[in-house]
Amino acid sequence: MSYRFQRRYTGPVHAVIFDWAGTTVDFGCRAPVAAFLRLFEEESIRASVEEARRPMGAHKRDHIAAMLAMESIAAQWREINGANATHEDIERLYQKFIPMQADIVLEHGKLVPGLLGTMDMLADRDILVGSSTGYSRRIMEGLISLASDQGYHPESVVCADEVPEGRPAPWMAVTSAMHMNVYPLESCIKIGDTVADIEEGLNAGMWTIGLTLTGNEVGLSEEEAENMPEEQLDLLLLRANRKLMAAGAHYVLETLDGLDILIDEIEGRLEAGERP
Repeated sequence: MSYRFQRRYTGPVHAVIFDWAGTTVDFGCRAPVAAFLRLFEEESIRASVEEARRPMGAHKRDHIAAMLAMESIAAQWREINGANATHEDIERLYQKFIPMQADIVLEHGKLVPGLLGTMDMLADRDILVGSSTGYSRRIMEGLISLASDQGYHPESVVCADEVPEGRPAPWMAVTSAMHMNVYPLESCIKIGDTVADIEEGLNAGMWTIGLTLTGNEVGLSEEEAENMPEEQLDLLLLRANRKLMAAGAHYVLETLDGLDILIDEIEGRLEAGERP
């Protein structure tokens, strides 16, 4: 008889790696949308909120490129400029976007409800907190300081311009785990509000949890969510849930409430020898 033995991690969760906008700050992921709309408006391009949200979670240079490839925006660009956007155009827009986003992001830097309680819960469980973001380091400098003033201090912040490739590539999540000296990667959970977040975590070999109420796929401010008729809000939440689950999320939550229960479930799956 011949046998094949496989090594399995069966220990606890060691780290959670959060996204930023729409997950830990900026309820509704409003800052990037405002910046992209302003950027294209200054180029005499009419972009919709839906078009601005569609590539959310990607490196912001990649986000601009994705928007320029959309049919309506590409047609407007050709009409104004006489040709499709080039790599040089994308880079020019990205360099213009950075200071614009750096200013706007500070207007949307409030922590999402329940984050500090979640941080306390994770600390009680000896679970480290890292983070990754589609923002560049220059954009994040002010936001990190603003979040710190409100009590949010992740062990690691990895930005899209600090790795070879942004989401959906795994490198930001992997680098955050490396900064915290956490392994194996199946002992980590990646949490975010976009399809790109889920793909990042899956490609890194981590457990993934999507967030809906505070995130890009619902796209409402806290006040709008509170005032929306319940049936209408439930429909938006359901659509967001389905989209993130279809992307491969292991779990989806409306808010960070209930994360402790999911960690228990993930640790049970790990103990049984299961991998993400």
